[in-house]
Amino acid sequence: MNKYLLYIISTALVVALAGQSRAGRLSAWSHAEADDSTAAKKPHVASIVDEVIWVVGDEAILKSDVEAMRLQAEAEGVNWKGDPDCVIPEQLAVQKLFLHQAAIDSIEVTESEITQSIEDQINYWIQLIGSREKLEEYRGQSLTQMRQEMHDDFKNRELIQKMKQELVKDIAVSPAEVRNYFKDLPDDSIPMVPTTVEVQIITKEPRVEAEEVNRVKNALRDYTERVNKGETTFATMARLYSEDGSASQGGEIGYTPRAALDPAFANVAFNLTDPKKISKIVETEFGYHIIQLIDRRGERINVRHILLKPRVSSEMLKQAALRLDSVADDIRAGKFSFDEAATYISDDKDTRSNHGLMANATENVRTSRFRMQDLPTEIAREVEKLQVGEISRAFEMINSKGKKVCAIVLLKSRTDSHRASITEDFQTMKDVVLAKRREEKINHWVMDKIKNTYVRMDERYKDCKFEYQGWVR
Repeated sequence: MNKYLLYIISTALVVALAGQSRAGRLSAWSHAEADDSTAAKKPHVASIVDEVIWVVGDEAILKSDVEAMRLQAEAEGVNWKGDPDCVIPEQLAVQKLFLHQAAIDSIEVTESEITQSIEDQINYWIQLIGSREKLEEYRGQSLTQMRQEMHDDFKNRELIQKMKQELVKDIAVSPAEVRNYFKDLPDDSIPMVPTTVEVQIITKEPRVEAEEVNRVKNALRDYTERVNKGETTFATMARLYSEDGSASQGGEIGYTPRAALDPAFANVAFNLTDPKKISKIVETEFGYHIIQLIDRRGERINVRHILLKPRVSSEMLKQAALRLDSVADDIRAGKFSFDEAATYISDDKDTRSNHGLMANATENVRTSRFRMQDLPTEIAREVEKLQVGEISRAFEMINSKGKKVCAIVLLKSRTDSHRASITEDFQTMKDVVLAKRREEKINHWVMDKIKNTYVRMDERYKDCKFEYQGWVR
């Protein structure tokens, strides 16, 4: 195992999990501060391992929060612009400002959004380390435990992002503004467009053996029986056993419209009428579920569910890989095209209707072009070896549904890094100007917000050179 990858995963998890225990650390700090006599009676716990260093509004920033962010920065090779002991607390303080405003403006994030964010992160870690089992072994935690501990931190990330989007939603730039912005810039100030690629993909989901499906269904039947007998609650079983991101919430998904749910899941969920009853087993593209109704409000429903994902055997993975290698050989031999194979053979619903062409969807635009770092790790690793028009050998990857699949890819095109031009790279140059306008808006908002927010900091930070003025009172 690459030690650097393990370090990234370890430190990233430290950061993600740090927020979960801050209430306990803050409580311990407050108790120690309020009752020094008690600490004196118990010298083995007298030392304070954490402390409040800033207060922004009614939110505290702990020394351990700063150390967690420092660890993450070291893992990612971040070079701070200034003294990290000053820069990091200020960044955390700015986050508090956004969270405070999000609360004022009633900005909300759904459990499904938090779940998706957590699942994306966990899948990224799985891709880095090689498998779910290796990640769990290395961390000494189940995925369910990781999800539970990551929840609050990822909720805050989503809130901050939505608050920023709300602040800049009305900002737009015209073609004339873009041209004027770059008109007088020297050539070395015009942005470089990184190397981009277009990739087509064919995937095959290995067949799950009947014995494994039976194992999963029997487990779900057992959970249902235990709940029905009153031995435990559905929420407890979800927390213990569900392989969905909602496990940390007892399987609760929050009020969700039918369109946002898998059709098979929605059909069963919306037909439930008795909160005391548990649904039959439901198969979706994510795995197998049992569902319990919580409440329904019009066309939105709130349920709990337990998801179990059948595991694919190494033999089935091998067979799927051999099948795709055979398909690739037939394409190379001219028996049919990659486009045709992707349309009729691929199990990837997101790409097969577009001849296997992968789509890169960002906040502002949907394109077929990817920077190498934006591709899933396993795909980027294969694309790096290919010339335009070449097809890879079969390889394993984790798809967007968290399932292990086999795939082959074709490098459709590659555009090497170059200096941006208005005629060929207008969208890239427009994005630069738009980002600058948004950054200016955010900066002005932060400075105004500081002026109207209570701030207290430890004396040792008052000589810092901060990015924003007004922190020191």
